[in-house]
Amino acid sequence: MRRKRFRKAGGAASRKVIRKENAVLRVLVKSASDRRGILEFGHLRLPCALGKSGITSRKREGDGATPRGRWALRGILYRPDRGLRPRSGLLARAIRASDGWCDAPEDRNYNRPVSLPYPASSERLCRDDRLYNLIVPLGYNDGPRARYRGSAIFMHIAREGFSPTEGCVALRPEDMRKLLMRLPRKAEIDIGATPRPGPYLMRRGFR
Repeated sequence: MRRKRFRKAGGAASRKVIRKENAVLRVLVKSASDRRGILEFGHLRLPCALGKSGITSRKREGDGATPRGRWALRGILYRPDRGLRPRSGLLARAIRASDGWCDAPEDRNYNRPVSLPYPASSERLCRDDRLYNLIVPLGYNDGPRARYRGSAIFMHIAREGFSPTEGCVALRPEDMRKLLMRLPRKAEIDIGATPRPGPYLMRRGFR
């Protein structure tokens, strides 16, 4: 942490602490039952798909809800056979054919990346569709991890028509890359912020 000295008018010395804070993305919704929202970052206003059960502060494995709260962005996983390495301040790694993510609540590697084949229930990251062409794992339920509190919560590519997710935040491919290239090494996402009523909602794409 850097400290710089400033002088007030009159000659008295004072100190001001300069802090570099994490960049924060905000996902705005009108209500907890919303299955779509608006992701804001700087001047960007991007439509996003949310969980089929809306958002919740009491996330459980398999409930189809997106967890409300503020979570770190853990980096980028991308399919090198589906596109170029994304430009971003976040660290990026190519997805391998053997990459999976454990979603078995009783397993010791619950909500952790694993190598396939894996003896417990796991999601394959190398999917046939486009959803996991770009993934940003969120720091939800990963330190410490709690059984049955949810796993594999990502920011990933949306389905055509923005159909709801299983609990993730999903963006159009072009919007995902546009967002990633603006992110620094450390960033967080705040899911579930409530926008101000009135014209503010209309300006940000809520209907």
